Amino acid sequence: MCFKQKLKLLMSSRHLFIYILTNEEERLEYVISKIICQELNSNIYSWDFIDGYTSNPNYLGHAQRNPLAALEFIETLDFSITKVFILKDFHLFINDISIIRKMKNLSIKLKNINFNIIIVASEVNIPILLKDNISLLEFPKPNIEEISSELRRLFNVLNIHYKFDLENLAFACRGMSMDFIRKLIAKLVFAQKSPADIFHIITEEKKQLIQQTDILHFCSVSNTIQDIGGLFFLKQWLQKRSNAFSKQAQSYGLPIPKGLLLVGIQGTGKSLSAKVIAQHWQLPLFRLDVGKIFGGVVGESEKNIRKVIKLSEDLSPCVLWIDEIDKAFNRLTNSTDSGTSNRVLSTLLTWLSEKQKQVFVVATANNVLSLPSEMLRKGRFDEIFFLNLPNLQERQMIFKIHLMKVRPLTWKQYSIEYLSELATSFSGSEIQQSIIEAMNNAFYEKRDFNNNDIINAISDIIPLAFTDHAKIKSMQEWAKLGKIRLASK
Repeated sequence: MCFKQKLKLLMSSRHLFIYILTNEEERLEYVISKIICQELNSNIYSWDFIDGYTSNPNYLGHAQRNPLAALEFIETLDFSITKVFILKDFHLFINDISIIRKMKNLSIKLKNINFNIIIVASEVNIPILLKDNISLLEFPKPNIEEISSELRRLFNVLNIHYKFDLENLAFACRGMSMDFIRKLIAKLVFAQKSPADIFHIITEEKKQLIQQTDILHFCSVSNTIQDIGGLFFLKQWLQKRSNAFSKQAQSYGLPIPKGLLLVGIQGTGKSLSAKVIAQHWQLPLFRLDVGKIFGGVVGESEKNIRKVIKLSEDLSPCVLWIDEIDKAFNRLTNSTDSGTSNRVLSTLLTWLSEKQKQVFVVATANNVLSLPSEMLRKGRFDEIFFLNLPNLQERQMIFKIHLMKVRPLTWKQYSIEYLSELATSFSGSEIQQSIIEAMNNAFYEKRDFNNNDIINAISDIIPLAFTDHAKIKSMQEWAKLGKIRLASK
C-alpha cells in the first residue's frame, strides 16, 4: 500500500491525529489537497507558529505564536462539515502538558466527527501519553515516476529540449527532495552544462547532502575487479551477480541481493572488495561510520541507525559499506552497555532480513569470533566469505598489481616470483607497504628502486601473522571447519 492510499484510509476512517514525518511540507500539502479534491469533500486549514492559520480568509493570522490556541480553534468550528487541519512543526510543542491534555480531550470530543488533524514534523517526537491517540506515517521521498514527471514539467515550462535519457536523470536525482531537485535542475540547465557535467554535479550535490548527516559518507571509487589479487571465489560470486539490480533480473524473478559479510585478517582486501563491488556493479558507495551511531543521549543510537536505514533506502540502489562491524557489535560490549548495542543490533539485523529496497550491504570484520552468533545466521547476508592471508600465487598477483601501478613500463624487471616467496605470511597491504618502503629508500638516494630495495623492506617488516599469531591461527582453524565460505582457492 502506497503512502497516498495509507493516508486516504486513515482520513476516511476517522483517525483524528495523523503524524506525518517529512521535510517536504509543500509536496505533502499538494498530496493532501489532491486526496481531498479527488476523494473527500473537506475544507483545509493550515497553521504554523509564525503566521497562524493561513488557508482560510476568515481566520487569517488566528492563533499566531500560540499552539494551544491552534487546537482550541478546532473545536469552535461547525462539526457537520468535514475538515482537515495541517499543523506544521507541531512536534516542537507536543510535549507541553497543556498540549497533551488538550489533544486527549479533543480525541474524546471529536471521535465521531469527520475531522483530521495532520501534524507535519521533521522527526518523531510523540509523547508516551499520546501514543494511543496518534497514527504515524512517513512521507517517502519522490520515486522515479514522480521525479520523471516533474522533470518533464520543468523542461516544458523552461522550454528546454533535453538530449539525455530522462529516466537516467531521474534515477540520479533519487533520494533528493522535490524542491531540491527543482532548484538543482534549473541551476544546471541555465548554466548550460553538458549531460555528462549535469550527472557529475548531481553526484557531487548528493555527496554533500549525505555528508551533512555526519554518519554516512559518500565514497568515490575507481578500483576495478582487476585490482584484487586473488580471492577467486569472491570475484566469481560478484561477477555472476553483475546485473542483479537490473530490470531484466527483476523480470526474471531474481530476489534483490541482500549483502555480504567479509571476515578475515587485516590487510587482506576487505575494504578494497567493498569499493570494487560498487564500481563493478555501477552503484554509489556509502560508508557507515559505526562509531558515530552510538550517542550519549538515551535513544539517540537507535534513532541514528533508523536514520541510516532510511537514508540508504532513499538513495537505493546503492552499496552500504559497514566497515569493522565487529568493533561496534561484539559479545563483550553487548553485555556491558545497558543494552544499547543489542537494541541497535536488533534493528539492523531485522532490516537485513526483511529489507525490500535495493541496498546491498557489505559488512567487514577483522575478528569473526567476536561477532554475535545471530549476525552469522543465514538470511542476514547472501554469503559470508573468509579472506585469508594470500597464498604464493596470490602474492605474485598482488606484487604484479602494485608494481604495474608505480612502474607500468618496467614492472617486468622485478623478480616477482622470488619476492613473493620471501613475503610468506604477508597480507596484501603489507606487500604494498614493502614496495612503498623500497621506493622511499631509493628516492632518498636519488635513484630508482630495485629488487634489493624490496628485499630489504620485506626483511624489515614484521607481518601481523607473527605479532598476532594466536588470534590469526584460531580464525584460520575456525574457517577450515567449513562454517564459512573461503574467498580464495
